[in-house]
Amino acid sequence: MSNMKVCALFRPLNSKELSEFGDAVSVQGITSESFIIKDEKEQEFDFTFDRVFYQGSEQADIYEFLALPIVQGAVDAINGTIITYGQTGAGKTYSMEGPSIVDCESKNKGLLQRVVDGLFEAIMTSEKPIKYTIKLSMVEIYMEKVRDLLDLSKDNIQIKESKVHGIILSGATEVAISNTAEALQSLSSGIANRAVGETQMNMSSSRSHCLYIFTVHQELTKDKRTKFGKLILVDLAGSEKVDKTGAEGKILEEAKTINQSLTALGKVINAMTSSAPGKPTHIPYRDSKLTRILQDALGGYSQTALLCCCSPSPYNASESLFTLRFGARAKHIKATVHVSCKEDLDNNKEAIVSTNVDESRERILEKMRERITAEDVKLLEELFVLEGILFDPNSVEEIEVAYEDITSRTISSLYKIVEELSTVAEKLKRENAALKASLKASEESYLHQLDRRPLCLIL
Repeated sequence: MSNMKVCALFRPLNSKELSEFGDAVSVQGITSESFIIKDEKEQEFDFTFDRVFYQGSEQADIYEFLALPIVQGAVDAINGTIITYGQTGAGKTYSMEGPSIVDCESKNKGLLQRVVDGLFEAIMTSEKPIKYTIKLSMVEIYMEKVRDLLDLSKDNIQIKESKVHGIILSGATEVAISNTAEALQSLSSGIANRAVGETQMNMSSSRSHCLYIFTVHQELTKDKRTKFGKLILVDLAGSEKVDKTGAEGKILEEAKTINQSLTALGKVINAMTSSAPGKPTHIPYRDSKLTRILQDALGGYSQTALLCCCSPSPYNASESLFTLRFGARAKHIKATVHVSCKEDLDNNKEAIVSTNVDESRERILEKMRERITAEDVKLLEELFVLEGILFDPNSVEEIEVAYEDITSRTISSLYKIVEELSTVAEKLKRENAALKASLKASEESYLHQLDRRPLCLIL
């Protein structure tokens, strides 16, 4: 088992930081792995990561240390994930894409272009009798919906799970790419469809989490075996403070959703790294689409690298410190990787497991979160204990897992009852409308007959 590889990157100062604090920085480098950062109160904090990239670091250095081993692993059928994390305007997208995905100088190329080059170079230099195929998918998580950036008609892709492939995006467009130019053109088209907006921190702020998914299939011509490796690059939207970004209206709503999903990511990391050895802990992967999709990467089934992008300015010291603490926590995650091959599929006839039940549970739980207060939750817990549904109130872990399961089933039953009542109500409405129509027709008929009677009879 190995730890998640975690690196820190301090971008150059921007114009706003220079105008507020001049060229002052809050970071003091010690070595290529450790540094000291000061908060607003000048208190010092020490951090040590696998590598620290200071201002002036080359894009090529970041790729070679952080991504190259994962690229080589993907060609050898080992899944890998590279994540950029940090506040809005910290340099995540620049690190991922560079100044332009297609037209930029070689030294400024981002991780994406270098990963594409690395994949094709590894294939070209391979001396094994193997036929390779590379496919590309691109999606973004926007306002808690997974959207296909290569086909905008697919705006609510469902997340499913395979016993062999792990978490998959059902129906997401896959484009076969045969060379670097073809790959970059597809990436450029997808990036153009990504949701962006202007804030006071960034002229073109990412309003979504973006995932670039490369799947490398290899067919061994000698023994006709098939292996596959998946490489995912994740450009997370940045965490935001409204007073700094000046977010309003739609931008503010986007910021709230972004912060909620990043909070869910933090909870998953905390749950994974704070449990006692030997004791099962509930990991809340299903709290957001982001954590659900990253379940394999965070759960230890792939090589995973995290690039914590930070500002070196005192103006953003608190946000940088938060990002670095997140990275320090993530560094304790353990990974156990394996090679995926076709024999796994042959031994698992039911490889793809639909998550319709999971999706229904998520929808119901989301409605519960909107309507039920913390006090209601406590009362439900007490009720479950009194009814004997929860048998071990002294075990926190068991309560959490059992509560989620029982609550989901209980609410599901209530939801069905509500649907039945709604059906009955609609039926009664229709019957009532029919009765009113019949009564009105009877009244009109009576008045018509009354008008036609002789006057003498009326008198």
